[in-house]
Amino acid sequence: MLKTTPFTDIHIQLGAKMADFAGFNMPIEYIGSNKEHMLVRENVGVFDVSHMGEFWVKGEKALDFLQYITTNDVSKLEAGKAQYTCFPNGKGGIVDDLIVYKYSTTKYLLVVNAGNIDKDWQWINSQNTDRFNVSLENASERYGQLAVQGPNATKLLQRLTDADLSAIPYYCFREWSFAGVQGVLLSNTGYTGAGGFELYFDKKDALQIWNALFEEGKAFDLQPIGLGARDSLRLEKWYCLYGHDIDDTTSPLEAGLGWIVKFDAKDFIDKEFLLKQKQDGLTRKLVHFELQERGIPRNGYDICNQQGDTIGHVTSGIMLPATKVGIGMGYVAFDQSKKENIIYIKIRDKLLPAKIV
Repeated sequence: MLKTTPFTDIHIQLGAKMADFAGFNMPIEYIGSNKEHMLVRENVGVFDVSHMGEFWVKGEKALDFLQYITTNDVSKLEAGKAQYTCFPNGKGGIVDDLIVYKYSTTKYLLVVNAGNIDKDWQWINSQNTDRFNVSLENASERYGQLAVQGPNATKLLQRLTDADLSAIPYYCFREWSFAGVQGVLLSNTGYTGAGGFELYFDKKDALQIWNALFEEGKAFDLQPIGLGARDSLRLEKWYCLYGHDIDDTTSPLEAGLGWIVKFDAKDFIDKEFLLKQKQDGLTRKLVHFELQERGIPRNGYDICNQQGDTIGHVTSGIMLPATKVGIGMGYVAFDQSKKENIIYIKIRDKLLPAKIV
């Protein structure tokens, strides 16, 4: 049996194409992923992301614990701020990427990927030794989450709250009344590159929030958006997707996430491994590329050099809805990873040139 969100029945009533995503029955598209992609880029759309996981970390040593199990410097956070980071897995790879929300020095919220909830929960519990002894709560079953994204997202949301959304900077948050519901977490984050907010709330209030959004959203022609467009939007922005571009076998340095690895700030899992990898030099690197001819690069396709030798593989790829240009990500040998370098994507036994950008 697939898991459901508070909005599953609504998606089905609206005629969404539904499919299994991380064990949840989720909407992939409503009117077509390309159209939905452009709706978010140009206007505003709503994503049901209630399948994401939420963990509370509380206690006197909550900061010490998070400093140890994540790569970024959590001590830089002030209350009301959020941070993108990852869990290193003790073997040079990534357990998951996540967002840390700081409520206070003794209270943090971790938001993790839906497909990794059980794995992440087991991981953080295994690291919660007597050295830290923090209080951990898996609150994933309790929360619903909507991502309202696009250039008109803030204008729409402002109609439903008296919180000044313009005073909440990027990667900051507040808990406030929204659509008549108290204590909604309003987070100036999102994984589309289109701007907007993510809303976290108790599942019992989900339908009230959904109905209020779409009633107020009539003035903006607000539309629900499926996970297909969410994937293309994040890829257009070059955001990594766990299970494709990063996983237990990829290091954050190889994935171009060195900016969330703070060697000078603290000790953390895999610090020595990653330091050595940095000093020795990478053998491969995640690159972003644009096809120079018409085609769609797909996950798993070989990346080759001009002679046809395989130098890597595609991890994510699409044809952009707006420009009809094929773009993608993939790991290649480090000596082939320089910007502007021409690589070749093998599509149906044909080598299509692509430029690293």
